[in-house]
Amino acid sequence: MTGESGGRPRVLIVEDEDNIAIALDYLLGREGLDHARLATGLGAVERIRAERPDLVLLDVMLPEVSGYEICQQVRADGALAGVRIVMMTARGSALERRKALALGADGFIAKPFELKELRDELHRLLDPEGA
Repeated sequence: MTGESGGRPRVLIVEDEDNIAIALDYLLGREGLDHARLATGLGAVERIRAERPDLVLLDVMLPEVSGYEICQQVRADGALAGVRIVMMTARGSALERRKALALGADGFIAKPFELKELRDELHRLLDPEGA
C-alpha cells in the first residue's frame, strides 16, 4: 500500500472507544500504516485539513461532533477530495450504511468488525490502481 505522496499511507482514527482504538492500532501497525488517533469529533476536520491523511477511520457516534457531520464537512471541502473515509458504527443497519455513503463516505464497517473485513477495506481503498 502506498499513500498519495508515494510513501506509506497515513490513516487518522477518529474513535472514542479505547478498546476499538487499540484493535485498530494493532491492525494498522501490522499493515505498516502510519496512523494517529483522535478520541473526539471536536477538531477532527481541522486536523484532517492540516494532515491530509490518505484515509480516515471515522466513528459515527462521537463526543462533541458526530462522524456524519465530520464526513459532510470534509466532502464539502474540495481540497480534501483525495481523503478517503470509512465510517464505523455499532448501529450497522442498512439505513446507517446508506446514510454514510450518501454523505460521501467511501466505505462502511459495522462494529464489532472482523479484522479481515477491515483489512480488506483498507486494501481496497489504499492499494494503487491495478494492484
